[in-house]
Amino acid sequence: MPASIAQFRAILQASALGIVLSLTACATLPPPTAELADAQRAVVRASDADADQYAADELARARERLAEAQAAMAAGREQKARSAALAAAALGDLAHARSREAVANAQVAQRRAQISRLREQLDTAED
Repeated sequence: MPASIAQFRAILQASALGIVLSLTACATLPPPTAELADAQRAVVRASDADADQYAADELARARERLAEAQAAMAAGREQKARSAALAAAALGDLAHARSREAVANAQVAQRRAQISRLREQLDTAED
């Protein structure tokens, strides 16, 4: 009888190990749909911020990576899709930031020119 209990225990342990291994093998990351959506939003946000004018290179690269991500997703290469989508989102955010920076710099230059003109007007009025 003790031999059969030992055999039963070994079979049970092997079965438990097999179940754990099969569940682990099935546990994969979900498809990168959220990453793709984030990348699309980042590219649109950059486009809306006039990145075509102020950060054209970054925006073009973001669009290329987004297209790569979409193609990889369609081909079932989810890891490639995920990494390309993350890169597209980062490049889109960079393009957005650079565009906003360029707009802010242009506004600062415009304000400085106005200040300069006002100072000149004050100087001529005092004379």
